[in-house]
Amino acid sequence: MPLVEDMERKGAWLFRWRGILPVLLIPGSLLVAYGDDMSPAFNDPWWVAICVGVGFSGQIIRALTIGYVPKGTSGRNTSEGQVAMVLNTKGMYSYVRHPLYLGNFFMWLGLVLYTGSFTLSISISVAFWIYYTLIAMTEERYLRGQFGDAYLKWSETIPAFFPQTLKWIKPGVFFSLKNVLKREYNGAFALVISFVAINSIHSLREGIAEGLPWVEALSPSQAWQATLTIASISFLLLRYLKKRSKVLDVEGREYIK
Repeated sequence: MPLVEDMERKGAWLFRWRGILPVLLIPGSLLVAYGDDMSPAFNDPWWVAICVGVGFSGQIIRALTIGYVPKGTSGRNTSEGQVAMVLNTKGMYSYVRHPLYLGNFFMWLGLVLYTGSFTLSISISVAFWIYYTLIAMTEERYLRGQFGDAYLKWSETIPAFFPQTLKWIKPGVFFSLKNVLKREYNGAFALVISFVAINSIHSLREGIAEGLPWVEALSPSQAWQATLTIASISFLLLRYLKKRSKVLDVEGREYIK
């Protein structure tokens, strides 16, 4: 099989499982966190702020993308494959062609930075760009076939991942916080849980070194416990509203189950 077709075939497989495969990084990240040499210190407020800031900057990128997504937008994935009735070229798509993947990258980068291993952070960064490039190739092949010259004209001036300009093109629809909450509450909650898990592993290493029982040592810091409590309540509330009501429904906006 020619190399291009082989890469696209691999990209199609990765596209199908793109929401699951990155989760496989978590066990390795926790193992690396346990072996961290405490440089920088995992409980240093400045270092925590940097890691959390990087992670949630990715969530903000995703929110700015999804909040302006109109119905029938490009790149939607279903059980039958990709579906697109509209080529989205405005909002975050006036900066980069794949803003959701860019957001995903920063979310994971914040987490791997918090493990304390810069080697892991660099390795994951390289692996993620290869991973998302393969996925993007599959998605872009579909969009090119679906929209033809309109897609080619747009893609010639808009980079795939790194913005070359900050000229914002108004999406033409209002920002829908409800749409963001409905689609992103799972990911935001998972991000909080992941930070708490890494903090707990750091605490376990330090506690065992001090001779504490592992159950006591495994406890995350009070700040992370409070954050997890708030996040858990918010998650349950939003899940209830999504499943049992139409409070978060927005007419004319895209929503993927």
